[in-house]
Amino acid sequence: MLSFLPGTVRGIIALILVIVNLLFWLVFLIPFALVKLLVPAASIRKPVNAALNFICTRWASCNKLILKLVNNIDWDIQGDEGLSMDKWYLVLSNHQSWADIVVLQFILNNRIPYFRFFLKQELAWLPIFNFVWYALDYPYMKRYSKEFIERNPNLKGKDIETTRKSCERFKDVPVAVMNFVEGTRFRPEKHQRQNSPYKHLLRPKAGGIAYVLSAMGEHLSAILDVTISYEPEATGLWNFMCGRVSAVRIRIRQMAITDEILGDYFDDSGFRERFQKWVNRLWENKDRLLEELRPEG
Repeated sequence: MLSFLPGTVRGIIALILVIVNLLFWLVFLIPFALVKLLVPAASIRKPVNAALNFICTRWASCNKLILKLVNNIDWDIQGDEGLSMDKWYLVLSNHQSWADIVVLQFILNNRIPYFRFFLKQELAWLPIFNFVWYALDYPYMKRYSKEFIERNPNLKGKDIETTRKSCERFKDVPVAVMNFVEGTRFRPEKHQRQNSPYKHLLRPKAGGIAYVLSAMGEHLSAILDVTISYEPEATGLWNFMCGRVSAVRIRIRQMAITDEILGDYFDDSGFRERFQKWVNRLWENKDRLLEELRPEG
């Protein structure tokens, strides 16, 4: 609607509206978060969680309207049929820009449960953010290094057990756990430094997926393998908000949770090798798909 304005002006308008939208919905979220903190009874948690998820979904819906208001993007989406708000998903995606989070929110909000990200345990000390993450049940990932386990063998397996316990609250509340498998955004210099065998992707980090599956595998309904391609390529979030992206192509593939990908990745070397091969095949297919999605492909 505002696509006639210069890109920078649209970016500034979008940024202001996104901040206002966030502050507006925080006004509704914080009281429910306080109730959840002060009254942790199970009978209270369920309706409070429903209210929090509703607020987050409406917040994301407003962000979607803001994006439509300031930009005129050609969205080419395939594979989003049969999604459900009542299922548990692990969402795997390539990662080119912080705009990926906006894109995933745009295409999947109100189609699947509101996203959760696994957070590093070190982030728990941030008071304000920690309060919001607690309210939304973001699980913390507590990983012990191999050297630490060697010095403290009694803690072997405790990191996975800690994460499993943090995921217990998801048994009755459907969630979608988001994982950027490359661990960082794609950059040509990173690609070269890694000597990545893929043309459009960094090397995948199989351990991160295995960690989520180990902690939540029994609760997950399916894996959503999402491939995102921009035109022009590798555009940053600011350029995205300014309307300098003309088209976004998304392909979604639903994958079943099978015994092939469930096992002890950290202590079973045979399973670890098989799982890494599975992830590498996944990434080979994604790389070919990204080549096909290129404008000249």
